[in-house]
Amino acid sequence: MQKHLTNCVLFSLLLLAFASCRPSRNLVYFSDLNNSENYQTKVQNEAALRIQPDDLLSIRLNSLSQESNALFNRGILQAPGTSTTNLTPEVVTPSDGYLVDPEGNIDFPVLGKVMLAGLTREEATVKITNAVAKYVKDPIITVRLLNFKITVIGEVNKPSTFVVPTGRINILEALGLAGDMTAYGRRENVLLVRERNGIRSTTRLNLNNKELLNSPNFYLQQNDVVYVVPDRLKEVQASTNTRTITIATMAISVLVALIFNFQNIF
Repeated sequence: MQKHLTNCVLFSLLLLAFASCRPSRNLVYFSDLNNSENYQTKVQNEAALRIQPDDLLSIRLNSLSQESNALFNRGILQAPGTSTTNLTPEVVTPSDGYLVDPEGNIDFPVLGKVMLAGLTREEATVKITNAVAKYVKDPIITVRLLNFKITVIGEVNKPSTFVVPTGRINILEALGLAGDMTAYGRRENVLLVRERNGIRSTTRLNLNNKELLNSPNFYLQQNDVVYVVPDRLKEVQASTNTRTITIATMAISVLVALIFNFQNIF
């Protein structure tokens, strides 16, 4: 009877140990690339950045007319004969930007409401240049996005929101900014959350697969959220059931020790 009880307890311990085991995971990015393979692919998946409502734009005018520059860049008309050679050099800050309203317009000096939503930076530059050319000879317009940001959360070492000054970033660069994935991050299951034209969508990315290099989701868009999903072991560790499993393991261990001591005595 005692021997049967001991066997049952040992069998229970084996089941618990087996349940805690998990198969090895692939921690290598693009692991399906052969070590000797010289993989090349033409860059065709970089989606053009398009202006959206709530974007903050820097729009600067340069021309031979200092008065026009001051008017369009500051909204101030210089008085005749006023010297402009001692003006403080302009520094572009977020407070200088033009906020795209929910309808997709900006309020630009002299021009008034200008519809820019849905345009690329190059298209917006051409549109504003043509409009300003009615008032200024040979204007040069520069358009930049001031609040291009992405967020990386989940199983990364430094989750945060990052401002991208260049307006161009891919998924690997974003993970690099976040300190890369932890060992618990599932490379084959990275969730991309994106908002475009009032629609929020989610996409699963597999960073073990080289086909991601050709995916239109390889390059990120403004306001994208990248969520690195944790593996099941991390989920179990974070679960409230972990304490119960620990207590149960300790109890079984004590019970086995008592049974063996009892057998030795009798």
